[in-house]
Amino acid sequence: MNIAFDLMKVTEAAAIEAAKWVGTGRKRAGDGAAVAAMRKAFSNIDLSGRVVIGEGEKDEAPMLYTGEEVGNGQGLAVDIAVDPVEGTNLMALGRPNAIAVLGASPRGSMYDPGPSYYMNKLVVPKAAAQVVDIDAPVEDNLDNTAKALGKAVRDLVIFVLDKPRHVELIRRIRAKGARVQLHTDGDVAGSLMAVTPGSGVDMMMGTGGTPEGVISACAVVALGGAIFGRLDPKTEEERKAVIEYGTEIDRVLTTTDLVDSEKACFVATGISGGTFLAGVENDESGIITHSMVLDGGAGHLCMVRSVHTNLG
Repeated sequence: MNIAFDLMKVTEAAAIEAAKWVGTGRKRAGDGAAVAAMRKAFSNIDLSGRVVIGEGEKDEAPMLYTGEEVGNGQGLAVDIAVDPVEGTNLMALGRPNAIAVLGASPRGSMYDPGPSYYMNKLVVPKAAAQVVDIDAPVEDNLDNTAKALGKAVRDLVIFVLDKPRHVELIRRIRAKGARVQLHTDGDVAGSLMAVTPGSGVDMMMGTGGTPEGVISACAVVALGGAIFGRLDPKTEEERKAVIEYGTEIDRVLTTTDLVDSEKACFVATGISGGTFLAGVENDESGIITHSMVLDGGAGHLCMVRSVHTNLG
């Protein structure tokens, strides 16, 4: 869509502000600072954006809320999915892999999850996209993915969120002989690693956030992998809200269901650093950021190191 590098300015701004709060234990303050920076950066971009995946409703400002218009009203009409700090706990506790993320696709192409909070997901690289099934036994998906990647099952590394709900999933993965990489947070980062060559992760499995699933789909579209999901409400209240919204709870959602455009783009900028994206750094040259820019329309994957000076 030729706007990916403009959108990088938005995640860079969010990451720079959030980095000031790394290790302080104040996740709300850090998240709020990132939101304010992201909103300000959007206003300087030629874009007619509508937030489909945001942080809260309008009465909970200053969060970027669903339905908010962003950009200066000129330029491309796009759907926007944002998470100014993906991994607020990671940021607050000074742990690795907190990132600022943003996805965009042509207007009308992005899935609206409504009041759904949780989604069961399976994310695999391009080579395994046609051989997995979210309804298949875990063991079958491991066998088929290993074969597609030319690996032994014992060499597979599976990203799983370290949550009580995943105890049985973790047991079955390990019993099959594959290895588990546990993360306390970082749903989008897990999806990214699963579809990025050389990341050290071969798949992502388990239940995480529904909004994060849509954001991740923008990256998956650009990289050519596959994400499969099914809404997984954790309370009766959430289930009722999703049904009343008109969403099909039992439907299997594919990559194109989540983002129905090959022109989707995705940008992530590291906040606290990690094995996947380095964090915000300061030296005599200025503030340094590290970003991943994925442009599905152009077929580009760029890793960008930026030096920011005169930020005031």
